[in-house]
Amino acid sequence: MKWLNYEKMKVLLIVFVAAITLCSGSARADFTFGEPTNLGPTINGSSGDCVDCFSADGLEMYLASNRSGGYGGWDIWVAKRETIDDEWDAPVNLGPLVNTGKEDACACISSNGLELYFESYNRPGGYGHCDIWVSKRTTRNDAWGIPENLGPVVNTSDAEGPPRLSSDELELYFTAGGGYGSGDIFVTRRATKNDPWEPPINLGSVVNSPASEAYPFLTADGLALFFSENSEPLRPGGFGNVDMWVTTRESVNDPWSTPMNLGPPVNSTSLDGGPVISPDGLTLYFSSERSGGLGGSWGDTYQAPIIPIVDFNGDGIVDIDDLVILIENWETNESLCDIGPTPLGDGVVDRADLEVLMEYYNQVVDAAAYYKLDEAEGLIAYDSSGYYHDANVIGDPNWKSDDGIVDGAIELDGIDDYVSTPFVLNPRETSEFSVFAWVKGGLPGQVILSQADGVNWLLADSLDGCLMTELRYIGGREEQPPLISSALITDGGWHRIGFVWDGANRILYVDDIEVASDTQSHLTGSEGGLYIGAGSTLEEGSFWTGLIDDVRIYNRAVTP
Repeated sequence: MKWLNYEKMKVLLIVFVAAITLCSGSARADFTFGEPTNLGPTINGSSGDCVDCFSADGLEMYLASNRSGGYGGWDIWVAKRETIDDEWDAPVNLGPLVNTGKEDACACISSNGLELYFESYNRPGGYGHCDIWVSKRTTRNDAWGIPENLGPVVNTSDAEGPPRLSSDELELYFTAGGGYGSGDIFVTRRATKNDPWEPPINLGSVVNSPASEAYPFLTADGLALFFSENSEPLRPGGFGNVDMWVTTRESVNDPWSTPMNLGPPVNSTSLDGGPVISPDGLTLYFSSERSGGLGGSWGDTYQAPIIPIVDFNGDGIVDIDDLVILIENWETNESLCDIGPTPLGDGVVDRADLEVLMEYYNQVVDAAAYYKLDEAEGLIAYDSSGYYHDANVIGDPNWKSDDGIVDGAIELDGIDDYVSTPFVLNPRETSEFSVFAWVKGGLPGQVILSQADGVNWLLADSLDGCLMTELRYIGGREEQPPLISSALITDGGWHRIGFVWDGANRILYVDDIEVASDTQSHLTGSEGGLYIGAGSTLEEGSFWTGLIDDVRIYNRAVTP
């Protein structure tokens, strides 16, 4: 009956939304990133390869590379494709008018595709070191012309670049020295495209730090500025020696906010930099020296999908509660709900955001693995997260298609029944994650979820049968004890149990109520798969006696 009421309410809300008139505003959407993938050998090689920019239609990709066949050092190349659904053709060098025998890189193309800004090292006619130059062409079918130096207002005897032009071509962002660190981001402006560039302005101490900020990328609406940061001292909150960050502003006339680290999986302990957003706003491109690549200096170019955060209340599922939150913020600039038409938002909560929300409606989101355990038969427990972590059913458990809390469930005998999954995540290398499951039955000391070659993630303590976890830092003077609650879970009733790691705290939940928590510096990890219904070493007495249903593992901190 409750679900029926929710469905009726959903229909009424959608009808209500469809009748509302749209308005303007400014905002930034909340988003995360999918797993990065290498662009492959057509774009990447044994040299260094970095994507610099895309034409507005997404059919030209400009990149910097020191691959063979160039004119010396780093050159600017272009790869093309017929449609955005096609694969990229092999990159072609822009030729000797643009490229010299030294270093020419970090290109930025104008919105109309007729001007190409880039940095060049000690090119004749410059002002010393790296300068910013611009090459022009009459049509997109013409070759690029002889580059022109932007002149002494922008360029000096020090280094300027890489450049990044705004979509209206009235702002130019670039990196230069003489600020708060070894490299700061500056902006120069002009009143019209026919006016000269004004003296550059430092973006200030909120964006710039004692480290080096470089490779700025401005989104088309001018409300988000992505950049790389490297050199000591690093800004707090980073993951490697070069990380990617983003700062936002409410409108083009407002100040920039405190930068946020893009986090894993796009930032790693390796070098990760040079962020570029695809013209459709759906993909982040960047360079990385992470393992598994093909290249040298600056590594390879990777792409990662930009995913809107549609779970507004953070409970792990997109449902009526999230729809209500969107309606409550209709026609506002609330960034939480501004998720369409691209994950970066468009500045107003409206029909585009509703359409994105409904694409995910009634789905579990941000799940690293999701085992519904609704199978009626067989020896496979399927992963519904989309990451294909299908698991093997061991022993002879019973599939209880009508006895689960959410449809079916699996019944384990407490002797040798369990479910074995492939590797899902390493607690040591994951900045945040959460685990939730429904359980019924069990005895003190029995385990709901564990990790091979690791520890027991969720179990009933051996004395009273209360929920506990052994996830903690193990080894050295900082070693912590298991976290034990006083919430009984072996009383024969259904309980939703959970563990949340937010990067600093361990939190246990029973029936969506916090029952224990503490602070940790980090967790000890493992590369093993997971055991559902058995201990980490499959020891006697650790096998679960009873029902387990709807096991969800999220790669973020979830609020039940």
